[in-house]
Amino acid sequence: MKKVLVIVGPTASGKSDLAVKLARKLGGEIISADSRQVYKGLDIGTGKITRAEMKGVPHHMLDVADPRKQFSASQFKKMAQEELGYIEKRGKLPIIVGGTGFYIDALTGATHLPEVPPNKKLREKLGTKTNAALFKILERKDPKCAKRIDANNKVRLIRALEIVKALGKVPVLKNETSNKFIYIGLNPKDLKGRIERRVRKMFKSGLSNEVRKLKRLGITNKRFKQLGFEYFNPTPESVTRGTNNYAKRQMTWFKRNRKITWYASASAAYEATARLLGGAKRPRSRR
Repeated sequence: MKKVLVIVGPTASGKSDLAVKLARKLGGEIISADSRQVYKGLDIGTGKITRAEMKGVPHHMLDVADPRKQFSASQFKKMAQEELGYIEKRGKLPIIVGGTGFYIDALTGATHLPEVPPNKKLREKLGTKTNAALFKILERKDPKCAKRIDANNKVRLIRALEIVKALGKVPVLKNETSNKFIYIGLNPKDLKGRIERRVRKMFKSGLSNEVRKLKRLGITNKRFKQLGFEYFNPTPESVTRGTNNYAKRQMTWFKRNRKITWYASASAAYEATARLLGGAKRPRSRR
């Protein structure tokens, strides 16, 4: 059975660097599973890997969507499945890496995406409410779903309530993924320090300018919140606080998956995974 490596973990944990290192070692290509990095122009604020950092390793599912338009998990799943198939046909190792648990679960088959059609009237009604108000409604109607959802992602909150209205509740993760998927997770002990360093780097790299460019494109404060960003006028303090909260929500999601083998350091994860998958002879990635 062909294997697929899945690397998960909170933001700033070092997933991208580890994925590149393993891809170069094992002859792999990377599929990004990040609900923010799919958007063009959201680079610095999402910690998107740069061309230089890719080190010649092919990356897929980055910059595939317009930030002014919604991009659903279903759209991601369809596109990413196609990319995964192409990678396997080329004889390469697919490596899925990202911090969006819902995207990863959709792609690996660990969760079911309900075929509930959009409810325009309900969406318009819920769209006038704040994220906090929507989350309270979801807590009341489907507390289990509320525990695993990103409380700051308005699009997902509204979609969850849309599904609840149609089905009574949002289907729970069945954890029935194929054995072809090998999960490893990074959760470094110094995550808070890593986040602080990343935020400093983001501002030095021009985060404020990036936000201004997005505003000129027509990205409103409302749309920023829909994209899961808590800052329309970013400051180091607000971004650090928001990123720490986001990392906690990511870990809450990932902890439900018992198939993930967790590592506190990227070096330990690299050595263990290289030993596990190193026996398979694959063509080296083009550089």
